[in-house]
Amino acid sequence: MVTQETPVGVDAGRPRAAVIRDALGVGVAVGLSGFAFGVTAAGAGISTLQACALSLLVFTGASQFALVGALAAGGNPFTAAAGAFFLGTRNAFYGLRLSQLLALPRAAKPFAAHWVIDETTAVALAQGDRKSARLGFTVTGLSLYVLWNLTTLLGALGAEAIGDTNAWGLDAAGPAVFLALLAPMLKTATERAVAALALVLGLGFLPVLPAGVPVLVAALAAPVVLWMKGRRP
Repeated sequence: MVTQETPVGVDAGRPRAAVIRDALGVGVAVGLSGFAFGVTAAGAGISTLQACALSLLVFTGASQFALVGALAAGGNPFTAAAGAFFLGTRNAFYGLRLSQLLALPRAAKPFAAHWVIDETTAVALAQGDRKSARLGFTVTGLSLYVLWNLTTLLGALGAEAIGDTNAWGLDAAGPAVFLALLAPMLKTATERAVAALALVLGLGFLPVLPAGVPVLVAALAAPVVLWMKGRRP
């Protein structure tokens, strides 16, 4: 039988209104950044239909930004897709934890799996009981999915209307939003070490490897840092 522990600093049985408020806060704040993805995708030469299909079917910002960024830099589509896929594999590990925590009916699991991303996982794990976790996961996933897809469409249409997005400096919007989403997650020394090493590897190999490949090399930062941490007495 699976039991759920109460996270440190979280009161069990929070009022449902508080859970909904927090979940909507995350969903709305992050969902609006889909506009930046739509603009970035258009700047990379991806059509509005393709950008919307990515948001509808992939629905994980890091992978989407990585894909269009590699394509915009002239990278091979297969290499760009491999980098995006690699980034998205972390959601599978989130799913292992959420499967126990939420204990959803079997019929609902395929639909819920599409919403297993950083934000829904963070909100669900912050709750003190299973009902609150389910509510937080659902409200965050629904609000973020709707807004992310709506703002992707608006961003792509807006970018098409203004023409050359690079001339407006909007090509920097994607990386800026990606960094804004990443920075609050770097809470431990290990996480910051992984980010710093990934930055060094990515920038170091950028001039000598084909576009998209430095992203894959940078992913080696995680096992390297964890291996070094494990060797410390």
